[in-house]
Amino acid sequence: MRSGDSDESRPGEPNPGDSRSGGLRPGDSTPNGDESPTLRERAARLGRALLFGVALAGAAVPVLVVSGESLQFASEKVFAVGALVFGFSILGWSGSVFAGRGIQSFQRHIGGRSDWTEADSRQAMAVLGSVGVGGMIGASLATVVVGSVA
Repeated sequence: MRSGDSDESRPGEPNPGDSRSGGLRPGDSTPNGDESPTLRERAARLGRALLFGVALAGAAVPVLVVSGESLQFASEKVFAVGALVFGFSILGWSGSVFAGRGIQSFQRHIGGRSDWTEADSRQAMAVLGSVGVGGMIGASLATVVVGSVA
């Protein structure tokens, strides 16, 4: 230890620059779950994403119909976009699981300053998947509603 070091960590605290601590800072999520979101918080996040997808698709179908497209065209296209988003999230989630630890190890090895973690990537893909599922649900519901009005 040098006397001029100002960013020394206290015993028991992770040091952001120390590769042995995984680059964690106080307040970050830790692998043992100390600061990770609870099941209720995760479910609420996924629920909000699902409702966001329902709202987007529910608005997109009538907008396309009002703009002159047929109900079938609008329904199929909006549903397909939701399915595309859902499929991309499944691919991203599996990629996170497959290569996540390797990417984290590589970042520690080269001294990267990225806060990317496998867990954060999986959570992001779950939220994206919820938006996609919501889009498919919203497209179906909007098709029924617009079809019954027309």
